[in-house]
Amino acid sequence: MTTLLVNGIGLLLMVFIVWWFWLYRPPAQQFAGAVPIEVSVADGVYTPARIEVARGRPLVLRFTRQDPSPCAEQVIFADLGVSADLPLNQPTDVRVTPEQAGEFEFTCQMGMYRGTLIVT
Repeated sequence: MTTLLVNGIGLLLMVFIVWWFWLYRPPAQQFAGAVPIEVSVADGVYTPARIEVARGRPLVLRFTRQDPSPCAEQVIFADLGVSADLPLNQPTDVRVTPEQAGEFEFTCQMGMYRGTLIVT
């Protein structure tokens, strides 16, 4: 009976991990205009983690790192060729002008923090 209980808990934990890291997608927040988009880096996540913007418009993402973890020291937009160092508790502006529609992932250097820039 104990073995069955332990295996059941382990299976539930594995399902939760798969959902959290690979299947869960927070709702996208839409932004328009030239104001900087504030992105918080804290507790292992970017907030907002899904950002929807219009194609061809200059965009300023203002990242504020509140997490002292070394993993959060950098943000990388690999598909856009943009990256920036994020000093602790200091806003850092990242400027991009996405010319193509699509979804562009942004991550920390280790890929643990994940976000998506959705260009329509």
